[in-house]
Amino acid sequence: MPVVQIHLWEGRSKQQKAELVRLITESFQKAADVSPEALHIIFNDVKKDNWGHKGKLASE
Repeated sequence: MPVVQIHLWEGRSKQQKAELVRLITESFQKAADVSPEALHIIFNDVKKDNWGHKGKLASE
């Protein structure tokens, strides 16, 4: 049971996430011979106030 975790800033639409799930699933099928039923994809939407980069909050 492969699990893909995606951490990104909040704000992506349901349609964008659905397309990512479709493409990631397709890629795992082709590259790793993983069935769609076995793959789990988790989105972790993070507020920019909770994400640091280059010594600053992403919200700055």
